Amino acid sequence: MTDQRVFALIPPVDTILKQPSLQQTIAALGREPVKLAIRAEVDILRRAMASAAAEYLSLSREVVAERVAEAAVTRIGLEFKPLFRPVFNLTGTVIHTNLGRSRLPDSAIAAMAIAAGEAVDLEYNLETGKRGDRDSHLEALICELTGAEAATVVNNNAAAVVLLLNTLALGQEVIISRGELVEIGGAFRIPDVMESAGAKLREVGTTNRTHARDFEAALSPQTALVMKVHASNYEIRGFTSAVPEAELAAIAHGANIPFVSDLGSGCLVDMARFGLPPEPTVRATVEAGADLVTFSGDKLLGGPQSGIIVGRADLIKRIKENPLKRALRVDKTVLAGLLSVLQLYRDPESLPQRLPLLADLTRSVDDIEKAVQRVLPVVREAVGEEFVTDGLDCKSQIGSGALPLELMPSRAIAISLRSGQSDAALTELAATLRALPKPIIGRLSDGSLILDLRCLRDEQGFCEQLRSL
Repeated sequence: MTDQRVFALIPPVDTILKQPSLQQTIAALGREPVKLAIRAEVDILRRAMASAAAEYLSLSREVVAERVAEAAVTRIGLEFKPLFRPVFNLTGTVIHTNLGRSRLPDSAIAAMAIAAGEAVDLEYNLETGKRGDRDSHLEALICELTGAEAATVVNNNAAAVVLLLNTLALGQEVIISRGELVEIGGAFRIPDVMESAGAKLREVGTTNRTHARDFEAALSPQTALVMKVHASNYEIRGFTSAVPEAELAAIAHGANIPFVSDLGSGCLVDMARFGLPPEPTVRATVEAGADLVTFSGDKLLGGPQSGIIVGRADLIKRIKENPLKRALRVDKTVLAGLLSVLQLYRDPESLPQRLPLLADLTRSVDDIEKAVQRVLPVVREAVGEEFVTDGLDCKSQIGSGALPLELMPSRAIAISLRSGQSDAALTELAATLRALPKPIIGRLSDGSLILDLRCLRDEQGFCEQLRSL
């Protein structure tokens, strides 16, 4: 039979709320969530006391109150933990879709924080005192950087394509080369995107070769657009042929219909100037005669996730008037971050120093090797003698569907098993690294766990975690 005296050791909830260890949590979250956590812990404590009263009779009410308070703090920490956890991206993929793509510059993060924490002139014209247009904050800058007449922003590039097609080709045909009917991440396919927008696909040519005559032969009174999709996530080599943008524009304009180009990742500057593989720029595509161009605000541009449409003012006006635009618009924090990143492009020469994406993409092998030498002893000691740990030449990739065949030389730490060890030990080590407070994400390849250090910037935090293993 339970000694009833033990339950008298549990103070009232209001008394426990006064414990010093709870005050910071109360200030951050309020009293009600803390009360609920205390009551839950008191219920657990009562059940424990009922089965082992003798273990608690020697305690004071003050000690019990503090124990309940500490347990409540732990419970609240689990219930209110952040949605996302920062990780070390050592996969060798710089723009890793599953890990949130590109890191934003400090200026963009600060701008997004201000927008999130304040009332702002999102759709308010301060000069007239009347309703404004949320695109007005960055439309002029986008036009300056791309040479377009007008621009608008939605929540990603797929949304940009859907909105464009739904506005200009609803119930009509869109001519596109068969070799450009790509599938992007998450099994989203261009034919499916076009169908969802209410447009009819008219594919021409073959997988590897499409000619101008194929487009010309497909023109009909039902044709609304001629479209080109940049194959950013794959490449066909060998016996190939594609129609240049300028020629497609001439074909479309000859039929008095728009020519649109979906650049996917999209570049605002020539990547070759930074020693990277070239990609078509938005400005060059506009200058080639594209009436509308869609591209991502993240990926190769290095901003927050968004989709940008640039081109002729009359067509952009129609797109903005589509009711679907409201459903696909971005919020104030994304606009603030995107504007901040776009402002960096006014000084292209400083981009590798100011834009984290380009800082990682242009990082020299020598610099990465120095990082390997600094952290290798810590990794070797942390994983123990069960594993062989060495520096390794490797290849990084840009990622997120950009330049899929272009790899960059890099340096990594390779962790492999000593002879006779089970492969399961390496899988277990990878899981252990992922379970750290700031998970370390590498890649398993050819019997080794590869940690590509191209994107490692916080060496101190990385090493401190490993020392705790």
